[in-house]
Amino acid sequence: MKKLISKSILIFSLFFTVGSQAFSQVLEDYNSKWEEGERETWFSSNDRLLLELDIESFPLAYFSFEFPDHSVVFVGEKLWFFTDQDTAFTEQVAEFKKEFSGNQANLTVFKNGISSEQASVKKILQSERIETTINGDILLSEKRGFDRQSIRDFFVLGLLISLLLISLYKLAYPFIFAMMIKPLSLLNAEDFSESGSLQKFFSLDILFYVFIVNMLLSLAMVTSVVVFRQEWLEARVALGFNVLIMLWIGGAFFLLILTIVKFTAIKILSYLFDLGKLEFPHFFYLLRLVVIATIGLILICAFFLFNEFSSVKRALELSFVGFFWIYILGILGLFLIMVNRLGFKKYHLFTYLCIAELVPFLILAKLVLDLGH
Repeated sequence: MKKLISKSILIFSLFFTVGSQAFSQVLEDYNSKWEEGERETWFSSNDRLLLELDIESFPLAYFSFEFPDHSVVFVGEKLWFFTDQDTAFTEQVAEFKKEFSGNQANLTVFKNGISSEQASVKKILQSERIETTINGDILLSEKRGFDRQSIRDFFVLGLLISLLLISLYKLAYPFIFAMMIKPLSLLNAEDFSESGSLQKFFSLDILFYVFIVNMLLSLAMVTSVVVFRQEWLEARVALGFNVLIMLWIGGAFFLLILTIVKFTAIKILSYLFDLGKLEFPHFFYLLRLVVIATIGLILICAFFLFNEFSSVKRALELSFVGFFWIYILGILGLFLIMVNRLGFKKYHLFTYLCIAELVPFLILAKLVLDLGH
């Protein structure tokens, strides 16, 4: 009898101990309240779950969250975090309310093909530490704090200003505009002919054109920095709409200065290699390539910002990879054109292009890659 009582007490104690660590009293189960979103307009997002959370009652209780891999979570219009792997965690209701003011919080989870069975939200009485692990590593979610509508507003305003300047430039310099934007010139290489019309750089029309191109490139770069390294950026500046505008304009002027330095370096190298006035066709050939690639990058940014926001990070990653290889192919094309049209020795041109283009571009690509990670 004593052994039976002792065993009963031991079993009860073990059950109570395990139960107190693994289970918590559920105050409210939100899993039956998920609403699956559908595509309504061209600007709306696909494959999303919507849920309205009560953050007023039980402030000392905890929310228990579980989200699938590669999902993006918003609270209202504010991007909360995204997950690389299946992620589960808890957060106290009072702390959650401090971060997202109001009595109600609209939770939105984005992922292609997501269903209500893949995500879970409960309000529990006692905090339970839930960690999802793979290969012994704890999977962490990366918290974010910027408002997706703010980044959209910034992008739209920057794009509208750039388009306005492009329209003014087309009215003021229609011949240069038509010549600098047509893709066919990348194949016929008309700049390398003796009658090439682009023979000036430090003139108002060319500098204005280069500045507009740098505005578009800076717009894509600032958007990418916010998407990839928002926490890194917030640690250095008070991130907001006005700050993004200042970063964009400042970045455009910085790129303009960098472009002037690059052209000057090409001019010096062409003189040292005794290549004559090769710096003009060289520079404008690659500038035309950058213009076409930048337009494609801007269009991709615009589409995913307004249509598939949950996939914008992946889209930008692929876009920058594509930009990298397009520029590399442009350098190769430039080499072939110079060999066939100008009659210089191959090793002479190869050394020149490595010093003038390939090595600086690879160094810049490495810096961008490090910043992205």
